[in-house]
Amino acid sequence: MDLSVMFFGADSTASGQVRHERTYQDILTVARTADRLGFHAVWTPERHFQQVGQVFSSPPVLSAALAMATERIGIRAGSVVLPLHHPLKVAEDWAVVDNLSHGRVGLSVATGWHSADFALAPGNYADRRARTLDTVPVLRALWAGESAEFPDGTGKPVSVLPQPRPVQESLPLWITTSGNPQTWEAAGRLRCGVLGATVGQSRDDLADRIARYRAACAAAPDQRGTDAHGRVTLMAHTYVGADDAEVRRLAAAPLKTYLASYLRQTAANRTADAGTAALTEEKTALLAEFAFERYLSWGSLLGSPGHCAKMLADLAELGVDEVACFVDFGLGLDDVLTSLNRLAELKESLS
Repeated sequence: MDLSVMFFGADSTASGQVRHERTYQDILTVARTADRLGFHAVWTPERHFQQVGQVFSSPPVLSAALAMATERIGIRAGSVVLPLHHPLKVAEDWAVVDNLSHGRVGLSVATGWHSADFALAPGNYADRRARTLDTVPVLRALWAGESAEFPDGTGKPVSVLPQPRPVQESLPLWITTSGNPQTWEAAGRLRCGVLGATVGQSRDDLADRIARYRAACAAAPDQRGTDAHGRVTLMAHTYVGADDAEVRRLAAAPLKTYLASYLRQTAANRTADAGTAALTEEKTALLAEFAFERYLSWGSLLGSPGHCAKMLADLAELGVDEVACFVDFGLGLDDVLTSLNRLAELKESLS
């Protein structure tokens, strides 16, 4: 199983407080460390206008910096919100990063979910799922050097080919899913990888989703994508401590604060269900507490090296190919780097 680093995170920085400049320097430090320790890839998300993920508004720009700061680690987008962007621009931006990284780019594409994000493309919100799935073959063709027709400034079709040409002949693609079985199956039919998480899913749920994905992938024709087996990448909250007690002591407050901020963001979505939209601060705190305790028992790499080794073995048994370890909930840089070193030692002992 491959182990990667996944940035996300609620950033407490606000106007008048510590500048985001420090956050970007910490991201570069973590990426360099992960590169040196032999991690498989570094993933960055796309977030807009929210407290959760303030510094991740431009994945290709940040990934260009990561490409120049590292030597061998994969540079992954997790995720590009595809309905917010023209496919030509996606192909061009990431081809630049592919050249800067000497062919280390990979993208997971997402439909997007928060209504505020679509201030960038309001007309694309209602049919965002269909737009995402329909754009995957287009993006692959553009990456492979095939021209395509799009309306120009006069409204007439023009044949265009994005530049520069990427290093990789085919673009490694994943589809991000929050757990919807239909998305897992759609990713398989498109021969894309899947970028998922344990959020809102039990072990049995995850086993079912992976089985559905493998079956769809095996039945699908080749599409410049993964092989018939596919690739399952699972995001997981991570802090490998000296022992379980240390993890609870260090991670409890920042992770519960992060989980609460995520719930508040979800409640602010204009298409949230009535129950979510009506969450009080008291209920939000209770849900964050429940989620934290659940993650300590299953679905995360929060714990001692022995606990995390058992979790990795369980995920491997389920069919997970890669775990993207979250650096996301407010631990200090020294604690994050200590955890990465412990995780690297654990990875070596399991290989």
